[in-house]
Amino acid sequence: MDYISPKEAALKVKRWSKDTIAAGRRHTVGLKSDGTVTAVGDNKYGQCDVSGWRDIVAVAAGNVHMATNTGNAHTIGLKSDSTVAAVGWNKHDQCDVNDWRDIVAVAVGWRRTIGLISDGTVVAVGRNNEGECNVSGWHDIVAVAAGDWHTIGLKLDGTVTAVGNNRYGQCNVSGWRDIVEAAAGYLHTVGLKSDGTVTAVGLNKHDQCDVSGWRGIVAIAVGSNHTIGLKSDGTVAAVGGNEYDQCNVSDWRDIVAIAAGCAHTVGLKSDGTVVAVGDNEYGQCDVGGWRGIQLPGN
Repeated sequence: MDYISPKEAALKVKRWSKDTIAAGRRHTVGLKSDGTVTAVGDNKYGQCDVSGWRDIVAVAAGNVHMATNTGNAHTIGLKSDSTVAAVGWNKHDQCDVNDWRDIVAVAVGWRRTIGLISDGTVVAVGRNNEGECNVSGWHDIVAVAAGDWHTIGLKLDGTVTAVGNNRYGQCNVSGWRDIVEAAAGYLHTVGLKSDGTVTAVGLNKHDQCDVSGWRGIVAIAVGSNHTIGLKSDGTVAAVGGNEYDQCNVSDWRDIVAIAAGCAHTVGLKSDGTVVAVGDNEYGQCDVGGWRGIQLPGN
């Protein structure tokens, strides 16, 4: 029997459930219980061309803030053999993941892809103009998150590390402790603590960081300017920009997972169906017909 060090054992124990729904700037992706993937929304760069994917265990979607000159995106699928599939926009080589191996989690920013390796190290491809791909020195990482221009790593000890753009203090996470999940948006970063409370840093122009009063949170998701929290009772909390009604989730029930795109919010229900609110210009909220979406942790 192969020897597993205490650290390796801890990394395995600490690994969080993989995302089965993902939302980008203009598209939404869902992982079905049979390992296939479905997608709706803008397909300008083939980011929704996932119908041929098989044996997928997690999905991620490229997101970017609401601006007229942006929106190009790519989609990433983590396969059961720990390799990675990619479709969509590849101007910055963000889809060049064919040689990745031993990947246990993925995260996608606007022009880059982040992969967590089983040994707790991290790989990244794509645009690196602001150091957002400078993750080669990271270790003991158990989860990764990607904002537009910054990248977040959650460490085994519950602390958080960050690289990339820090203009609004969105990388000022060095003092965080007891974090179990991290999420990153356009210019802010959110952390879920082990006690079910939430902390946030970065731009707060739209009150997207006003999460200090949240309690009983079990998962978080972050859009460009809004923040979503899944509560232990299956309801959902939201703060931040609401110009597209992306925060109108107060009537949601039986939610087991959440995702946030630029200006839309997606919820996975316990029966495997999906609900969505917010910007639907490209049909990215047209998920009402989805069935059999994989539940988290299964």
